[in-house]
Amino acid sequence: QVQLVESGGGLVQPGGSLRLSCAASRSIVSFNAMGWYRQAPGKERELVATIPPIGSTNVADSVRGRYTISRDNVKNTVYLQMNSLKPDDTAVYYCHARDGLKNYWGQGTQVTVSS
Repeated sequence: QVQLVESGGGLVQPGGSLRLSCAASRSIVSFNAMGWYRQAPGKERELVATIPPIGSTNVADSVRGRYTISRDNVKNTVYLQMNSLKPDDTAVYYCHARDGLKNYWGQGTQVTVSS
């Protein structure tokens, strides 16, 4: 069973930055893709960014230019650098990994943007 453990969430003021980490229990190069999703209260879970083993990353229009997804294959960790945060970015952020038809999720980490 694959485990994904997120960290790095918290409370930040508008305009601030946070970096989320997602540590996997096995080599991340074996996944077809990894990414981050978020779910705000009363809203559906939405894609934030994805990163394949090789090739270009994909970032949602709502966060493009502010968020960057990256990976460290040695540490089996995926990161989400979030800059210029807005109150609308407040949500629980989930790490996701896909291995063929199997989908794995982390437990989520809360990000709150508020003054």
